[in-house]
Amino acid sequence: MKIRTIIAASYVALAIVTTGSASAHEGEGQTVTKNFDAVIPNIPGKSLIAVEVDYAPGAASPPHAHAKSAFIYAYVVKGAIESKVNDGETRIYRAGESWSEPPGAIHSISRNASKTESAKLIAVFVVDSDDKALTTPIK
Repeated sequence: MKIRTIIAASYVALAIVTTGSASAHEGEGQTVTKNFDAVIPNIPGKSLIAVEVDYAPGAASPPHAHAKSAFIYAYVVKGAIESKVNDGETRIYRAGESWSEPPGAIHSISRNASKTESAKLIAVFVVDSDDKALTTPIK
């Protein structure tokens, strides 16, 4: 199955699933909600997990590392998100823009770029099914 098919399937799943609570890397002023979690039947040992991250104005995620097996696709639904992954540039992504993160990525900056408006992103993880921690805080 191609990654485009997986991403398209995740959008369909996000539209029809009931949301549940998750705390992948919650910080003050930020809420993380798991929207989807399923084993990928034709890719042994892999799962697809989607989370919605809501940021209050000025809120940020603490610096964190992603699971060593996790390939991530992030899509900004609302507002603007400032992000820095690994040694890449710090960039602001606006509603409708997206990026990907390689397995084991270090996410040193992930925050709402606005002090007055809320922001929201969807993060879709393709991860080893036995990886339970999607993120680990960096101190």
